[in-house]
Amino acid sequence: MADGKPALRMVINGKERDVTFEELALSNNLAQEALVRLLIDKKLFGPQELIDWMEKVKKERYRTPDKE
Repeated sequence: MADGKPALRMVINGKERDVTFEELALSNNLAQEALVRLLIDKKLFGPQELIDWMEKVKKERYRTPDKE
């Protein structure tokens, strides 16, 4: 999707700003990392539990289709 189209158009202080797909991906990554660090710091879960859940989600999401 690198066709020059913005991923998102925002209005900040009355001025329009185009956000690229790369900027959007980096912003999402930053927010996700901050949230994970906060949850681990608050001891709501540990790093290994996060890794285990990531593996579980990966297996569910990227499983091969059932054969008929």
